[in-house]
Amino acid sequence: MPSLNDIRSTFLNYFAKNGHEVVDSSPLVPRNDPTLMFTNSGMVQFKNLFTGVEHRDYTRATTAQKCVRAGGKHNDLDNVGYTARHHTFFEMLGNFSFGDYFKAEAIPYAWELITRELDIPKDKLLVTVYHTDDEAVDIWKKTGVPESRIIRIATNDNFWMMGPTGPCGPCTEIFYDHGEQYWGGPPGSPEEDGDRFVEIWNLVFMQFEQFEDGTRRDLAAQSIDTGMGIERVAALLQGTNDNYATDLIRSLIEASADATSTDPDGPGKTHHRVIADHLRSTSFLIADGVMPSNDGRGYVLRRIMRRAMRHAHLLGAKDPLMHRLVPALVGQMGAAYPELGRAKALIEETLKLEETRFKQTLDRGLKLLDDELADLPEGANLPGEAAFKLYDTYGFPLDLTQDALREKGRAVDTDGFDAAMAEQKAKARAAWAGSGEAADATVWFDVAEESGTTDFLGYDTETAEGQIVALVKDGALTDSAAQGGSIQIALNQTPFYAESGGQVGDSGTLKTDSATVTITDTRKAAGVFIHFGEVTQGTLTKGDAAVLEVDHTRRTAIRANHSATHLLHEALRAALGDHVAQRGSLNADDRLRFDFSHTKALDPAELAQVEAEVNAYIRQNAPVETRIMTPDDAREIGAQALFGEKYGDEVRVVSMGRQAGSGKGNDGQTYSIELCGGTHVRQTGDIGVFVTLGDSASSAGVRRIEALTGAAAFDYLAQQGRTMAEVASTLKAQPADVPDRIKALMDERKALSNEVAQLRRELAMAGGAASQPDAREINGVKLIAQVLSGVTGKDLPALIDEHKTRLGTGAVLLIADAGGKAAVAAGVTQDLTDRVSAVDLVKAAVAQLGGKGGGGRPDMAQGGGKDAANADAAIKAAEQVLEG
Repeated sequence: MPSLNDIRSTFLNYFAKNGHEVVDSSPLVPRNDPTLMFTNSGMVQFKNLFTGVEHRDYTRATTAQKCVRAGGKHNDLDNVGYTARHHTFFEMLGNFSFGDYFKAEAIPYAWELITRELDIPKDKLLVTVYHTDDEAVDIWKKTGVPESRIIRIATNDNFWMMGPTGPCGPCTEIFYDHGEQYWGGPPGSPEEDGDRFVEIWNLVFMQFEQFEDGTRRDLAAQSIDTGMGIERVAALLQGTNDNYATDLIRSLIEASADATSTDPDGPGKTHHRVIADHLRSTSFLIADGVMPSNDGRGYVLRRIMRRAMRHAHLLGAKDPLMHRLVPALVGQMGAAYPELGRAKALIEETLKLEETRFKQTLDRGLKLLDDELADLPEGANLPGEAAFKLYDTYGFPLDLTQDALREKGRAVDTDGFDAAMAEQKAKARAAWAGSGEAADATVWFDVAEESGTTDFLGYDTETAEGQIVALVKDGALTDSAAQGGSIQIALNQTPFYAESGGQVGDSGTLKTDSATVTITDTRKAAGVFIHFGEVTQGTLTKGDAAVLEVDHTRRTAIRANHSATHLLHEALRAALGDHVAQRGSLNADDRLRFDFSHTKALDPAELAQVEAEVNAYIRQNAPVETRIMTPDDAREIGAQALFGEKYGDEVRVVSMGRQAGSGKGNDGQTYSIELCGGTHVRQTGDIGVFVTLGDSASSAGVRRIEALTGAAAFDYLAQQGRTMAEVASTLKAQPADVPDRIKALMDERKALSNEVAQLRRELAMAGGAASQPDAREINGVKLIAQVLSGVTGKDLPALIDEHKTRLGTGAVLLIADAGGKAAVAAGVTQDLTDRVSAVDLVKAAVAQLGGKGGGGRPDMAQGGGKDAANADAAIKAAEQVLEG
């Protein structure tokens, strides 16, 4: 009797012998399909190959793909444990052709594999085809399937479509007859939903392209996409009709029974099945980078985890159970999926943490639920307000309330629950508006409420697809943004890191089918990642699918600087004492800055010691490790917290460096342990080299070190080797004092620049042209219009304000001629802004100066142009605005 692992190997080896590339399973978080919460079929990772967007060095492939269906429209969660074939996690075996072979080869491949390689009896099989697909019928007959076992299906069950338009085609499915002892009829019959005839394999023929008018034409490259459920095949080969009786899942059920000292087939049978299934999905999701949270994929993971933990509770488990079952899972599936073994410690730690915290919630919630039910008539549904109270006040999720009530034959008034939830959101919105946050952040609260928060994928990838859920321009939502416009973009998921914890936001590119956007910064509000961009080509539209790519070179430099600050922090503690604590930081691509508590300047020897120690740990090239813990547990093992950060119930703990006997961690070896949500290098050696630029005072009792890493540090060292002595001599300072001396000179230069700017403004105001009599009156509005030289655009707002003060009431237009280019500013006194807008005056003037746009407020606006020679025409255009 073949094991499930044997079946997987047989399948992959068979197609490898037939010229297929064996491709590793893709992650459960799709990188190329933002419409999916989780990877739910084998074809997901090949989507761009089927559409022709991507090309690889093979045209046929085979995979064993891990899949999860527990969120969105593909959600089997509520049925898991109660039926024979529903799972949150399953494996899909598949073979694929990208314009290589088609029906004539795909059908015989399937038949030979099933009947010869897996030795499934032919007389137990029947097939379905789309009712008009005569070609498939003829091929099945030639393969040896009698016509009596070929069923034509006229519904969309046997016709696949990628979407309303695009690739599509008929399907053929293979069914296994489990025998008369099971109720049910063949596909297409009234009893088709029974358990007797079970679909085991679906072959999709990507044959046509469908257009908006409903017409179809043959694809130039016709392709094959198949999927065979390994659990269903294992069940029939092992003589059962129940996926949970197969060897792999059965082993997990027995591990659960052993850990709880209960009978795997006794009254707790359903509980064990739920635990076995959920152990697989939660473990694989964590291995692929999903962490429990209150939003998005993390929420679905937490929901699965907590559902399993409630069933463990019902089995009588007094202590956390799930993490103890991970070794059994790794033993069964670790060879086929090595990522499971690599993440074993993280999986165990995350499950134990979640279950420890949830056990308190569960005990309290179930007691409160029983109290609520005691006051209700027999069989009555739980009021929505009561379910919401359990959720909002005591942290007991709605789905667990429903799951617990299901076993009592009751349900929840979900309409009442939704009404209570809506009321809470309204209160939260009002609290947000009055919290002192920036005014434009309220629009992102709307986005978060409407579309959810953003899933961050950037810990393990720099490219991904996302779906645009909101566009914001000038603080307001919009549906599109045209070329040349600045725009703020929110997506359902992103690899771009949003500025936080001292680390700057990512930049890069965003592309859709109709637009290209340069992303200059990424920030975060209300859990939504805001991508600041400039549309450089086409028109961007809400709802578009987008390909996002982080600027790799910049991200690499930022990561190096961020990881270096962790090593710097520990090196400062070693050199100066444990009183050193972080008081702020900047981790940019060109430098790092670290503020720390210390009362006096570092002497050259101390600074040299710090620099040498950081570089020693860089050369060590130790791995940088990440774990998920509670803040209290993290601090207990010596983790340092980032200054100014707010921490939730769970934190990322970043560890790096190894030095036996002298580390700060509870293992006596870890050098640096910090709570940190930023991105980091994989090995300390990736930092390259670390060079301090000096130590200075930041504020009372706080010192600041600025430093460089990587290429920037090497460039600095090369330059320093040639010129430092000369620079020191020029500045009449010792080499060690050069940074402080340079800073003093820069401060002096800034003061002189400010003084020069003030003198320019005074000179501009001194001429007769600025006097009150030169103001013209147009349509009842006094206007001062003037062309100035020797001033910059930065000077104009202050000059505008002085003119407005002298006028009392009126408008001002100033044009600064800066070497042929023009800067424009306009101002309108407050009493006239309901009649005249400074924005309109500027836009009229800018159009004559060869510029575009211009903007600001009704009382003050600015713009610019290429040609100051047209200043007279610009003034005339502004006058025409006043003339109406």
